[in-house]
Amino acid sequence: MTETTPRAVSARTAAALRVEDAWLAHNYAPLPVVISAGDGAWLTDVDGNRYLDGLAAYSAVNFGHGNPRLVEAARRQLERVTLTSRAFMNDRLGPFAERLAALAGAELVLPMNTGAEAVETAIKAARAWGYRVKGVPADRATIVVARGNFHGRTTTIVSFSDDPVARDDFGPFTPGFRSVDYGDAAALDAAMDETVVAVLIEPIQGEAGVVIPPPGYLQAVRAACDRFGALFIADEIQSGLGRTGATFETARVGVRPDLMTLGKALGGGIVPVSAVVGPAAVLGVLRPGEHGSTFGGNALAAAVGTEVVAILEEGTFQARAAAAEPVLRAALDGLVGHGALGYRVAGLWAGIDIDPALGTGRDICLRMMERGVLMKDTHGSTVRFAPPLVVTDDEIGFAIEQLGDALRTRN
Repeated sequence: MTETTPRAVSARTAAALRVEDAWLAHNYAPLPVVISAGDGAWLTDVDGNRYLDGLAAYSAVNFGHGNPRLVEAARRQLERVTLTSRAFMNDRLGPFAERLAALAGAELVLPMNTGAEAVETAIKAARAWGYRVKGVPADRATIVVARGNFHGRTTTIVSFSDDPVARDDFGPFTPGFRSVDYGDAAALDAAMDETVVAVLIEPIQGEAGVVIPPPGYLQAVRAACDRFGALFIADEIQSGLGRTGATFETARVGVRPDLMTLGKALGGGIVPVSAVVGPAAVLGVLRPGEHGSTFGGNALAAAVGTEVVAILEEGTFQARAAAAEPVLRAALDGLVGHGALGYRVAGLWAGIDIDPALGTGRDICLRMMERGVLMKDTHGSTVRFAPPLVVTDDEIGFAIEQLGDALRTRN
């Protein structure tokens, strides 16, 4: 597949890294690899070295790099029109909204660009619904969130984050949020009152390390929202669109939220596309001029998004993720007690807890990079594995074999 001998940083890569370091704001600390091409589950750097992609751009590239159907959809639309703004209609947005609403079992779609924008949109819609429909007194709306959450990095969103890296030095913070422990149904119930307009929850906490709630938790969230007349907002930006073996993780466990935020894979890894989907009784409370985006719902995004929906309607990628889960579990079983303290898996998505004595998560990812696999750390000594869903069983085995070697070897 690819060589596994350690690779020195070449002069070409070093030069590219120096340019990025000089001219880009340092809000990321990327691995020292400079990618120039991608195909399927593989990436190629400027020196021609190939790497198995174990991140898929945080699940934005679920359908593989250079997916021919998505590339062709983008190419066709590039030759017609890309952007008109929502001041005018375009002929691609309506069909996209219709197909996405049907896929999600929703009545309305509000298109945006990024995941954080979708979450901000859901927050605004929930507050407007709370005041205009539920009757919460002005400026008293509360949204219940979970500790360990990751919904983006805008000022409002970091206001209810408990990650000091995302939060410190960015105050003062937006009020109106109440945090409870993730997976604790009793704590959630205790936090509910008449001011709560919504509960905003990730069905699986991705950035926290693929944290899966206990059985029945999402059903308890639904029940609490029903008892207190609040909206259940499911952030399916990472967990949705095939990653866990279903189109939506909430549907996989038999729960129906009121609103879903979608993003990442909705743009096929080609253009940024996000959306909030839900009933007209909620999204219909927003009036013209109260919320929007110049690029949200642009014709190019709608064309690519429509093809993404068409792919998901076929179910092939969801089935692939479901079939790959036991393969991934079996491979990871061999690492437990041999450098890995444990792991969590949902479909083709894993959070692997590394023995801190062997190094940080970043240390392990650097060793993996040298062995031809790109992965991403989170929260100290946890690494994530989320390859494009086109990855084969042999490639999964290769990746976890390299992880085992990285855990055994000190550079």
